[in-house]
Amino acid sequence: MNKGNDPIVSVVMGSDSDLPVMREAASVLKEFGVPHELLLTSAHRSPARTATFSEEAAGRGIKIIIAGAG
Repeated sequence: MNKGNDPIVSVVMGSDSDLPVMREAASVLKEFGVPHELLLTSAHRSPARTATFSEEAAGRGIKIIIAGAG
């Protein structure tokens, strides 16, 4: 269950070069009052971190993942 401002959407990208586009997604979520987070994690450069994120997302209340790479 979401507790107020805990994120329910995670905007995930593989590189900081994706940030300008993914920030737009976050902007729309903010506009609609959707609690969200931005995360930079690469399945290629940081596979363990990415796997941990995937395994723990639902338990943290994440309902939707918006992912982009490239």
